[in-house]
Amino acid sequence: MSAIYVLIGFSLAAALGFLGAFIWSIKNGQYDDDYTPSVRILFDDTQSNNSNSNPK
Repeated sequence: MSAIYVLIGFSLAAALGFLGAFIWSIKNGQYDDDYTPSVRILFDDTQSNNSNSNPK
């Protein structure tokens, strides 16, 4: 029966550790990028100065 109490204690400590890591990552801006680079790469925002496209 005492093994159950030890396992419950370890599981609560692990859960609190993961919760702390999650809160720390939110405060450090880990989830601030709403418009991800994987989508941003699909759109060409800048005009390239390609010398081959301008006929001389």
